[in-house]
Amino acid sequence: MNVPKTGYRVFSANSTAACTELAKKITERLGVELGKSVVYQESNRETRVDVKESVRGQTIFIIQTIPRDVNTAIMELLVMAYALKTSCAKNIIGVIPYFPYSKQCKMRKRGSIVCKLLASMLAKAGLSHIITMDLHQKEIQGFFSFPVDNLRASPFLLQYIQEEIPDYRNAIIVAKSPAAAKRAQSYAERLRLGLAVIHGEAQCAESDMADGRHSPPCVRNTSGHPGLELPYSSPHEVMMAKEKPPITVVGDVGGRIAIIVDDIIDDVEDYIASADILKERGAYKIYIMATHGLLSADAPRLIEESAIDEVVVTNTVPHEVQKLQCPKIKTVDVSMILAEAIRRIHNGESMAYLFRNITVDD
Repeated sequence: MNVPKTGYRVFSANSTAACTELAKKITERLGVELGKSVVYQESNRETRVDVKESVRGQTIFIIQTIPRDVNTAIMELLVMAYALKTSCAKNIIGVIPYFPYSKQCKMRKRGSIVCKLLASMLAKAGLSHIITMDLHQKEIQGFFSFPVDNLRASPFLLQYIQEEIPDYRNAIIVAKSPAAAKRAQSYAERLRLGLAVIHGEAQCAESDMADGRHSPPCVRNTSGHPGLELPYSSPHEVMMAKEKPPITVVGDVGGRIAIIVDDIIDDVEDYIASADILKERGAYKIYIMATHGLLSADAPRLIEESAIDEVVVTNTVPHEVQKLQCPKIKTVDVSMILAEAIRRIHNGESMAYLFRNITVDD
């Protein structure tokens, strides 16, 4: 087969039709055809990839959206990247809008930083660059030995607020925990709206999780080395458990539209609890805005039965089934920025244009 005029090819690494929708939208915007390949699971659940056309000497973009079966999607991406590498592709660039395991980017008690492991696996499989969107922590980019373009969905979500929420000028941006305050402040400043922060005992932030610093238990071991004295006033003293203050909403939400912003929405119990608190404080409409709508397990049903009026997420993760279960879930298309990122990388153009009006805290 002749090398196409574009000099690059775009493949989808998904074995399910629902996950190829984003790839089709991106290729339509680029004006190219989706590369011919077959990705499937054998009867023993092994992943098999069959690339149906020559990729020798070409730049290849692999689009991989992550469905509920995260581990299968990762293997599909790794196997396809390795297949293209051994087929002599010149460059292999992964387009992974939602980067899986991104919440496991910090050391937890006797655990591991799984996100770093995944970054190493992708490099070993043959990827030389990735395009992603709204990493859970920006520092994750440092796990990679190759370039990472971390795009932002906030311009699309801000546009949705301005165009689809009636009387948005009467809204207030809400952070559901102090840890999310910087992102909320970024939205509030660009929309010229007020800011509120929910703080208190109902929250369960990542910073509260055990990280191993209290292991072994904080008691003085009297049988240890006689020269080692731990700074406790008595041998039986243990560290006091951290107590959270009573639930508080910092900011006036009375008579306002409350818009909670976040990067990932998966388990929704915290959002529902926040919505109930905001309703009690006088907010008359509750919106949730997030980049990645994982919405696992019973999330659609819980949202439908809650005080939340609308959940707005992008199409970085397929969620058509969840939308059928819950009409409150709305989708914003971000294929435009992903397609433009592919075009600019292939042509060697600056990516700065895609980050205009983006703040550091986004």
